[in-house]
Amino acid sequence: MASATAMYHTWLSPLRSLKARQPVHVVKSLAQRRLHKAFLRYHDPENWPMLREALHRMGRADLIGSGKHQLVPSWQPAGTGGRREGRRGPRPGVALTQHTGLPPMPHRKPRR
Repeated sequence: MASATAMYHTWLSPLRSLKARQPVHVVKSLAQRRLHKAFLRYHDPENWPMLREALHRMGRADLIGSGKHQLVPSWQPAGTGGRREGRRGPRPGVALTQHTGLPPMPHRKPRR
């Protein structure tokens, strides 16, 4: 992680000598980071609308379809694709904790 952190903050590759360092493109916008995450999870139907739109913008509509060499199908399963990243909430049947939806517990005084 030290190399990734160095690249993120300096925009230079720390994997080369000081004289031969090359600039590295660092994605810092939230929209591009979400798009990269969606491409990594291309099999998730929640990401398909975003991927279809991005593929059209890039001129790669040939990757949309239900064929063997397509990345994203042209159809959308019912009940998917409407929720945004980060707003999905706990899944049914998952135990709730303070991190997934329970209110914080009041602090108790220690026993003596």
